[in-house]
Parts: sequence; structure tokens; C-alpha cells
Amino acid sequence: MWLGPEEVLVANALWVTERANPFFVLQRRRGHGKGGGLTGLLVGTLDVVLDSSARVAPYRILHQTQDSQVYWTVACGSSRKEITKHWEWLENNLLQTLSIFDSEEDITTFVKGKIHGIIAEENKNLQPQGDEDPGKFKEAELKMRKQFGMPEGEKLVNYYSCSFWKGRVPRQGWLYLTVNHLCFYSFLLGKEVSLVVQWVDVTRLEKNATLLFPESIRVDTRDQELFFSMFLNIGETFKLMEQLANLAMRQLLDSEGFLEDKALPRPIRPHKNISALKRDLDARAKNECYRATFRLPKDERLDGHTGCTLWTPFNKLHIPGQMFISNNYICFASKEEDACRLIIPLREVTIVEKADSSSVLPSPLSISTKSKMTFLFANLKDRDFLVQRISDFLQKTPSKQRGGNTGGTKASVVDPAPESLPAPQEAPEPPTSLSSPLSSPPSFSAQEVPTTSQGLLKVFQKNSPMEDLGAKGAKEKMKEESWSIHFFEYGRGVCMYRTAKTRELVLKGIPESLRGELWLLFSGAWNEMVTHPGYYAELVEKSMGKYSLATEEIERDLHRSMPEHPAFQNELGIAALRRVLTAYAFRNPTIGYCQAMNIVTSVLLLYGSEEEAFWLLVALCERMLPDYYNTRVVGALVDQGIFEELTRDILPRLSEKMQELGVISSISLSWFLTLFLSVMPFESAVVIVDCFFYEGIKVILQVALAVLDANMDQLLDCSDEGEAMTVLGRYLDNVVNKQSISPPIPHLHALLTSGDDPPTEVDIFDLLKVSYEKFSSLRADDIEQMRFKQRLKVIQSLEDTAKRSVVRAIPGDIGFSIEELEDLYMVFKVTAKHEGRTADQGRHPGDPESQGPKGHLTRRYPLQAKHLASQYWGGSRSAAIHRDPSLPYLEQYRIDASQFRELFASLTPWACGSHTPVLAGRMFRLLDQNKDSLINFKEFVTGMSGMYHGDLTEKLKALYKLHLPPALIPEEAESALEATHYFTEDSSSEEALPQEQQEGSGNEDVQDRREEKGTSPPDYRHYLRIWAKEKEAQKETIKDLPKMNQEQFIELCKTLYNMFSEDPMEQDLYHAIATVASLLLRIGEVGKKFSARTAKKPRDGAHSGDHNSATEEDEPPIPKPHQDPTRECQPPAAGDSQARASGDTHLGKALQDSHVLVEGGSGEGQGSPSLLLSDDETKDDMSMSSYSVVSTGSLQCEDLTDDTVLVGGEACSPTAATSRIGGTVDTDWCISFEQILASILTESVLVNFFEKRVDIGLKIKDQKKVERQFSTSSDHEPPGVLG
Repeated sequence: MWLGPEEVLVANALWVTERANPFFVLQRRRGHGKGGGLTGLLVGTLDVVLDSSARVAPYRILHQTQDSQVYWTVACGSSRKEITKHWEWLENNLLQTLSIFDSEEDITTFVKGKIHGIIAEENKNLQPQGDEDPGKFKEAELKMRKQFGMPEGEKLVNYYSCSFWKGRVPRQGWLYLTVNHLCFYSFLLGKEVSLVVQWVDVTRLEKNATLLFPESIRVDTRDQELFFSMFLNIGETFKLMEQLANLAMRQLLDSEGFLEDKALPRPIRPHKNISALKRDLDARAKNECYRATFRLPKDERLDGHTGCTLWTPFNKLHIPGQMFISNNYICFASKEEDACRLIIPLREVTIVEKADSSSVLPSPLSISTKSKMTFLFANLKDRDFLVQRISDFLQKTPSKQRGGNTGGTKASVVDPAPESLPAPQEAPEPPTSLSSPLSSPPSFSAQEVPTTSQGLLKVFQKNSPMEDLGAKGAKEKMKEESWSIHFFEYGRGVCMYRTAKTRELVLKGIPESLRGELWLLFSGAWNEMVTHPGYYAELVEKSMGKYSLATEEIERDLHRSMPEHPAFQNELGIAALRRVLTAYAFRNPTIGYCQAMNIVTSVLLLYGSEEEAFWLLVALCERMLPDYYNTRVVGALVDQGIFEELTRDILPRLSEKMQELGVISSISLSWFLTLFLSVMPFESAVVIVDCFFYEGIKVILQVALAVLDANMDQLLDCSDEGEAMTVLGRYLDNVVNKQSISPPIPHLHALLTSGDDPPTEVDIFDLLKVSYEKFSSLRADDIEQMRFKQRLKVIQSLEDTAKRSVVRAIPGDIGFSIEELEDLYMVFKVTAKHEGRTADQGRHPGDPESQGPKGHLTRRYPLQAKHLASQYWGGSRSAAIHRDPSLPYLEQYRIDASQFRELFASLTPWACGSHTPVLAGRMFRLLDQNKDSLINFKEFVTGMSGMYHGDLTEKLKALYKLHLPPALIPEEAESALEATHYFTEDSSSEEALPQEQQEGSGNEDVQDRREEKGTSPPDYRHYLRIWAKEKEAQKETIKDLPKMNQEQFIELCKTLYNMFSEDPMEQDLYHAIATVASLLLRIGEVGKKFSARTAKKPRDGAHSGDHNSATEEDEPPIPKPHQDPTRECQPPAAGDSQARASGDTHLGKALQDSHVLVEGGSGEGQGSPSLLLSDDETKDDMSMSSYSVVSTGSLQCEDLTDDTVLVGGEACSPTAATSRIGGTVDTDWCISFEQILASILTESVLVNFFEKRVDIGLKIKDQKKVERQFSTSSDHEPPGVLG
């Protein structure tokens, strides 16, 4: 590439001059290329350690003048070819012009101007890339791609200098962190280490410090443990690695790739060594933390934050903290954790005003809201800029949501009624008629969709005065008074000051009348509800009458949701629950519906309207309990892992016992999924839910630890899991809420008692108090750190479980070992998950248009390079389009024809050159039993096994079936009509299926037959008889295979010819197949005459499908030696259109043009039949061209006349050629599998070829080598993996 000219003072240090003229010098870096000796090793080591640009550009061109010692760089190159191109351009275009100049200064000025002009012209043609990464970073990315053979789409995020510990020796080098890979490269005195690890393979990532590895980062995969240390900033590196591993786990979980955030604001001054991608990831991390801290909607983006103080009127103090500004909110968090937290939605803001500064109150800013609250911030560093940003965001806020203005003077603003939550004393609207939308969808607009407008508890609870409730009523009244005072002092609604006092009140219990309101506030659901008016009603209307798997599961669970509560013992509550759950399943189909959601939602409906319950469910599923309610309950398993880890740290004695009994995994899942609602009396569990909405998952973990701690002695004495479950179940059953004013609801969890001892009651408030006293050291950021660690374990464990389940589902007679099946599954899954191409659907791996990384990777490993390129950004099709997580593991990943074609090319032992895609297409059609154009792993392995395992007969049988329908489609033959006349669907589509597939589909066939027999089910003996017949039918013999017509046989010969083209025994194999094919053609001819004499079959097509009636006894005899030799040009084989397009070789070409049937010789010793083949391709490494090969001794010399040996089809006379065009294939000609097998057995070289064992493990390793570990050391050297 051309470079902006820069001065070089010492031109020859570490460089070798290779070419020179009076004005330019071409140099190569020492140590690059062959030789170099000790100097080369030292220079190579220096380049790696110092991260020199010479690693990526080892060639350069300098401009020089004769009398000056100063040189100027004008170009550099990564290869000799690239630099030579620049050198020749300079010689051809500049040398003559430069010789005219007299002044050396003029020469240098002219050269510099010319080079700048070339660079400007090149840049003009480039598309603007948006955020431009700094030059140093681009250079590092180029090094990474060159060193590890990464495709263009793989983006470098950052790179760090560090040491990799190989054994006990540290290797200093560079760690490259890309979106999908962790890469490391080191070169020290000739010792090279190159590592590539995919983030999706990482099972453990942690920062630790040991005696051997001081402050290191440990990265574990299933195969290896890697340690990296000596970082300049280990904290920053580890944080970035965590983010990238997290993205990879997210990709495994829901198949979402990483997409760059285009909406991020561009920096005013780009950082020197920080890429746009790194900035993107940092912004994502800050956004996630901001949203989690203040419970904001998922689309909220942090614009910036600044230090300030907030005046708190309740204690008359200026509290220091941070102000956060985003597009819809202004938030404040005090430095001291519980001192104060504040959320001000911009829709509520009426006035933003800059107050006068003073020494006591520097740079104050006053913000007023609709609810007549005013917030005073001070000590703002850049107040004017801040006010401008707030003003910009306010202008974007919809006018109907806000009132007022911003400015330096206070204006009198007539505001709309302030946004406030419904006060408890407001008279509720009468509930409208609640009918089931699924049973009878009414026809009304979204505004008329029936929804309950208040909590079901208010509808079904008898409103008795507080005075009648005695002490409980008095306690409830006191709680309401306390909250009223709190609202007066701290504000009410979204803009309330949240302090330690708020937490105290929550822990003492929220009054029944305020519970729904405060849940909405603390969860952040209120914000989403007011910004999406009418959204729920619209969803209910859209989801009416829609049927799905989720709605089926919802209907099944509706009557299991708190059946003990009167609200859900009638259609009113059930219909409301149905609408909320169905609406959410419609909103979020990736979650849909999960068990336990019904229990939680039914409680939400007791305290809020349907719309409020819906938005609370959104907050729970999408923010507060991430990934809890998906098909694999990953989030709950992650938090269960955290619980086990905390138990190990805090209650070590008990932890050992619990692990021994295996209890924790049994109990904790239901605790977390239902927030204790399913294991505790309702009125007690709801108090835990109060705290959960305020504190998050921390409370659930604390209470779980407190429960174990309270039962420690009894649990330590337990002898089995059942006893431990009984202890905990009895304890939780007797956690009571003595302050509840609701009538007690019988808890349907089994009432467990032991002996005659009455159960001891535990007050829920005492349990909460103990949990805060003993275990309140848990912090939100610590929990997030632990969640990351556990998420790696859980997701990788689930992946392993899925892999084992799929492998177990494969029949034992497949032939592959468990390890081979697991490796094949990983290859299959990666292909199924990361397919992102639509334009490539019809292309083959050999096509020049095929996308893929350029360079050695594409040349050496075309499929793998293409596969790697398909993984990265911007796939034109969403990843894992063929994956349905609700299906069984075996059916979750399926591949289409183009994906199968690529896998087939990579793994098949029958490489056929350009004919391979044709064979792959036939194999795919054979395996695609249900004709949905997708195959699962079992079908894939069945096809692979047919090629790799079994004896000669089995392999030939698999190859034979590939040349019969349904594998061979009519379009692949020129005479399609005759082919279909011979092989109807009845005779081919069922019989041509692989044996293993028929076994797998046996049960389905039985089911179909049952349905055909009628509705009255026969007895079990009938089914057993059918099953026995099916099993007998599966034992396919070679006699069951249909016969092959002439076209199909020619296609088989073409495949065999291509298959032998790259074999070391190529010549011998060609001789053998020529002999065999010629013999078989004669057998078919004689059989045709024999059939015509005996059966007198008509030739009008009425005999279609009758070829199977021929038995072994009818097999035509081999022609006698005394028959007269005849020669005739037969109609050609139909070539596959793709094969023709890509230049089908060897027999394919020969048979497209013509073929000769030779019947000659007067005895086996003198001569036997031979098929003589043609080829239009020359082979450089052959002493004999393949098209002139005949079987040695098969023909006498006098038989080898000019019209026998075909070269490009010249043997056929013009008359024969014209008749070929309009002719038809002989439809009476056919051959059986037994005849083909018997003929091949006569040639030992063919027998050896098919019985030769091929190790599929080596082919899988080749693919993994490209995916995991590969590097290049020079332009022309093959990639080698070291270390």
C-alpha cells in the first residue's frame, strides 16, 4: 500500500536492500523469508515484543536522493508480489520524469506530491466507514488477520501485551481479543506460539493470583487450561474478556450474533488506541449498569454522567453523588449506597433553571416537575453544557407527555394534571364483563377489550372496616400512616426520594392498599406502562383466538394457578390470567410461556389491574429475572449456582452435606422460579415479593440462606434427600404472617408433620430480619460478577447435555464411536447455527463467487474459510433460522441442502472433484425422508455412516442408492421421461431409503397405518404383530434393491470415474472400472434380449414398475464367448447441469459425448469386454492420458482400432452423433445390484478401494484446525500450529 512519505534516518538498520535505482530503494526486513540466521531470529523477536509494523509489512520502498542521507518511506507491502507491483509502477511512471529535474529538493517535493495524490485518489473511491479506527489500531487488526488467517468480517476489539504460560515458562507476546475469538501470538528466538480460542468454547474465565501465576487471567475450555499474566492493566483486560465471553454465551443461548451499535454518538476526538468497537462495548456495559441500577426500560441509553450534590429537604443536607442523563430520564445516585436515589422522567419535568451561584451553592441547577416537586442540584462542573443537553432531550420528548419550558428565568406554566399513581382511597371503576378471548372472540375495538381495572383482591375480599379486625387492623392502619408520612416527606410517585428509610418501611411490610402501586414503582414497570398507553389492550386484541404451543400450555396450567384462592376459583380471575399470559407470549415469543409464570402472574393480578400485572410481568421476565422463564430456565439455574457457591462460602459444613444428599438443586429451583410463592403460605411469600421488587434477587438469596441456616442442625442429621426435603418443606409451610389482614388461605403445599410434635411457627418478618442481619453483605455488583461465572458453567453444561442426548439417540449400528459422534455433532451444530448466507444457496465450495476470506485460508481450506466468514457480522439471514428450541434436542438443529453440500465436501471419503456437489445433492435428497428440505443430525450421521462403515457390499449399496430415485432426480438425466417410466415412486422412494432410516421411521409408519385402519383401536397384540412385521421388513437384502436402468448406470460410472481421479492407484482403478463397466453393459444388453424373448414386454410404458418381479432365477446369463463382436454408439448419459457447468471430468465428459460397448474376444484368456473412456482434461502428473487407458490384456491388439478408442467422442460417426441428439435411452436395458457387485468383486483393486478404512477423525480435525488454531508464518509457507 502507498504511504504518506515519512522521514527515515537510518535506512539499513534491520533491513536488507533487494533492488535500487537512483531514486528508490526496495528493502526486505531481516528475518523475513528464508534464512536470516541469528540476526533474523533476533529481529523477529524484537518485532513481536515491540509490536513493530514490520510484522505485517516486511517489505518497503524508500525514496532517496544521491547526496542526502535522509530517506522517505513511500510504500510498504505484506508480500513480494504487492511491493513489486508498486516498484514497477514507480519505474514505469516516475523514473523518466525525475531524471529531468536539476534540484534534489524539487525531486523530493515532486515525489511526495505524487504519492499524496495517489493516496487521495484511492481514498476517494473508498466508502466512508463511519467511525474510523486510529491508524495504530488498524495496523494491529491487519496483523491479527494475517497472523491467524481471520476473515475480513472478524473485528478486533482490543489487543494487549502479556505473557502466556506454556508449562512453567512465560512466553511474552500479544493477546488479541476479537468479537468471536481470543488469539495469542509469541515469537521468541525461533520459538513460536500461536493460539486461537473461540469464546463459545470458554467454560471458565476468572482473574486469580497464585504463587505460580502472579495476578493472572485463567481461561478454560473443554480441552485445555490457559494462563495469561503480566498485563499493564489486568482489570480492563479481564472486564473486556468477560463482556466478549458473555456475548458468546448469549449467542449460544438465543442465537443472536453481535451487531455494532450504530446509534452511539461519535467522539469529538477519537482516542489514540481505542477502537470504535471497544467504545461500543464500554458504552453497552455502562448502559446495562445504568438501567439495572434505576430499573429503566431496556431501550434507555446513557448519554453521560457528572459529579454533583443534591439538596435533600427531608434531612436538610447536600448529598454528594452522580447525576446521570439519558434520553428520557435524569437520575441521581449518592456515593453512600443507601443515602439517596432519585429518578426524574423528562416527561414529568416542567422547568429547568440555572439558579444564581454562591460560595455556599456553586453552579446550582433547579428542576421542577408536574407533581410540584423541585430538585436542587449543585457543584455541577459544566452546568451550561448540561442544561443544553437536558433541553435537547426535552424537545424530543412528546409534547403530550410534558408541559413547561426550560430557561434561565422561572416561567408561570399551566401544567396538565401531574402524573400520579391512583391513591388507595379512589373509588375503583366497576370491572367490565370478563369473557375468555380464546373461546369466543368478540368483535370490538382495542378500547373495548375487556380487562379488569383493579386488583382481584379488591373484588373478592370482603371490605370489612379496620376496626373489626382488631390488632391486625390497627397494625395495618399504622403501616398506612407510616407510608403517608413517608410520601409527605419524600414525595410520592416516580420522583420519590428513595432512601434507607424506604427500605425500612418495605421490610416492615407494605400495606395491602399500596402494594400494587409500590410494586409498579420499585420494579420500573410504571415507566413502561405510561410510555406505552394502549399497548396491552392492543396485544390482547391481536392475540385473541391465536393458537400456539404457548397458548396450549397456558390453558393447561390456568386452573393450577393458586386454585386455593377465591379469585381463581371462577371464570373472572381465570380469564384475566389467560389474557395476561397470552398477551405476554404474543409480545415475547422467544419466552412464550414457561411453567411458574402462571403462579407469579396470578399474584400480580391480585394487587393490580390486568395492564399493571402485564407490565410487572414484563419487568420480571425481561429485567429483574433475566433468562428465568425461557425453555431451559437458564437464569434460575445460574442463580441456583450462585446459591450453591454462597452456601459453600458462608455455610461450609452444611454445603458438604447438601452436596452429598443432592438437595440444593432439587429445592432451590422452585424457590427462585416462583419467588417462594409455591413453597410458602401466600400471605408470607408476598412479603418476600415486596422486598424483591425493591432489592432484586439479593433478597431471594438472603432468605434462602437464612432458611438453610435455621435448619442446619436437622439437615446435618438427615440421611437421605427425602428426609432433607421433608425438613425444609415443613419449615417453609409454617412460615406465617401474623400481621396479614386477609383471611388465611389454605396452603396446598403438602402439610408435612413428623410424629406428634406440633410444627413451630416462624414469623416471616423475623425470617427477613435474620436474613438481613446475617447475610446483608451481598452486593448487586458481586451478584452480577457471580452470575457471569455461573452462566459460563450452566450454558456449557446445557450444551454438553444436549450433545449427549443427541448422541444417545443415534442407533448403535451406525458405526461411529461416541467421540466421533460428539465431534460430528459439534461440526453439524456450528454449521446449522451460523449459516448466514442466502446468495450462496446454489453455489458450490469451488465457485469463484463463493464468499470467504481471501488468501491462504480460502485456498487451503475453502469450506472452513467460508464457514468462518459466515459466522461474523452482517449475515443476510438471521442465525439459527432452522432452530426451534421447543423441539427435542435431536430436532433443534437442522441443515439445508447448501449447508449439507459444504459439510459433505469437507467430510466425505468419496471426494469426486467437481462432481462432489452433485453427489452431495443426491445424498441430501436420499436422507430428506419427510421432504421438508432439511435434515437433522441423525439423518446426517446415517448418510456419513453409509460411506465410512460396513463392508464392500454395504458401501456399494449406499453408492448404488445414490443413483436411483429419489436421490437421482429426472433433471439430472437428458432422457428424464424414460427414467421415470422405469422407476415409479412406489418402487423407488421407499425401497431406496437407507436401512437405518427405515428403522428410525418404522414407528411413524405404524402410526400412519393405525390411522388408516379406522378409529376403533385394535388390541395390543395387533400392534405387536405390525411392529414385528415392520422389524422384519427392515432387514433389507440386496435382492430388495430395484434394478438400475441405462441412464442411472451411466451416472454411476461417471461418479466412480470422478471418485478415482485423485487416488494414488488412479491408473489401475481406471483400468478396472473400464473392464467392469464394459462387462455390465454387455450383461444388460443380453438381459434385454432374454427378457424380450421370455416376457414379451410391450415398449409403450405400461410395464412401468414391473422390473422388481424379476427374481434371482431370471438373472440373465453372461454372454458366451463365441458371440459375434459388435460395436455400437449408445445414447449418452445425462449429465447433471451443475456438473456440466463446472467442467465435469473424466467419465462424465466421455459419457455425455458417447460411449462404446465392446463385445469381442473369443475367450476370457484372449479378451474380455472393456469400456473405453474419454477425458478432455490433461493431467500433468500422468505419463499416460486417462482417456486412452484400456484394461491390460482385455482386448487383443487388433481390436484397438481407431473407431474404438474415443477421444472427446470422435469415435462416434456423424450419423451416430446426430442420432444421439434425437435418440432415446434403451428403456428395456437394466442391471441389478447383484450383477454390479459380482463384477466389481472380479477386480481386486476396486475391492481394496472400497474396503480401505478412512479415519473421519482426521477430517474433523482439519476443520477444527481452521476454526481454532491456525497461523501463517510467511507468504508461501503453509499454516502451522505451534504450542
